[in-house]
Amino acid sequence: MAEAEVGDEQMGEDPTTRRLEERVAEMMGMAAAMYMPTGSMCNKVAVSALTKPGDALVCDHLAHVYRFEGGGSAVLSGIVFEPLATEKGIFTPQQLEAVMKPGSVYEPRTSLVSIEQTHNFGGGVVWSLEQYEAVCVTAREHGASIFTDGARLLNAVAASGVAAERWAALVDAIWIDFSKGVGAPGGAAIAGSTDFIESARRFKYLYGGAMRQSGVLAAAALYGLDHNVPRMPDDHAHADELAAGFREIGLEVAEPESNMVFCGPPPGMELAEFVAAMGTEGVRIGAVAGRIRMVTHVDVSTDDITTAIQAARRVVSES
Repeated sequence: MAEAEVGDEQMGEDPTTRRLEERVAEMMGMAAAMYMPTGSMCNKVAVSALTKPGDALVCDHLAHVYRFEGGGSAVLSGIVFEPLATEKGIFTPQQLEAVMKPGSVYEPRTSLVSIEQTHNFGGGVVWSLEQYEAVCVTAREHGASIFTDGARLLNAVAASGVAAERWAALVDAIWIDFSKGVGAPGGAAIAGSTDFIESARRFKYLYGGAMRQSGVLAAAALYGLDHNVPRMPDDHAHADELAAGFREIGLEVAEPESNMVFCGPPPGMELAEFVAAMGTEGVRIGAVAGRIRMVTHVDVSTDDITTAIQAARRVVSES
């Protein structure tokens, strides 16, 4: 990062950022890509570029773009959400078919479908390529655009063996986050057609995404793509180990599909109580959507997994 060659990103003159954008576009098999400060901005920009005010966006009921971004897309793009109730964050072509509307004086036009891969609050679950394709086909049959919230797309690649380019080929836009498994301190990049990126560029700056010497962050992302993506299977193995350890203690644990472990608290303890008790033991965990969520990543070692399991064992034995 300290040695990064930099320039003015807003003017398209930061060479390191441009190399990162070219790298992501090539990885996705897309014509172009654009660096942004955050993944949430990628979501908001994609929605703005692919909809008109009054349109409807279909997504899962726990999708990040709908549930965890403060209603930003509704505010900024004037769209309405059509959330689909699912068990693990993955909806079916039949569910999508049931809500697609051409639009009328009474109903909004369903112009955009959002897929989250992997699905964060669904438990880090991975869409199968077959279902992903089927949903995209249904959306296309109704004339809707599609974008993928791929904050953890590279975890899906590691878990499924399906290349990023294949997931990208089915949608109009797709993005990856560099502050997740890639291990960079921040940033994300969205990829799509040349026309999409040009449209998205205006919304990026409209929403305050202009940057100057962003190459210092882009350099970290490039390093992460080279060095941290190949080791992502280690994070998944750590998640499996953590889940097995918590299950042995007697906790109800969902089977991990990537780098996330979701579980319930020990019998007789509330979520907040368990989170606080683990914090006292020196292990930070979170509670979201009525469950405990733990995420493994480049900064979590095998020893850390052992520490977390031992801490949970003490908390359970004392509860």
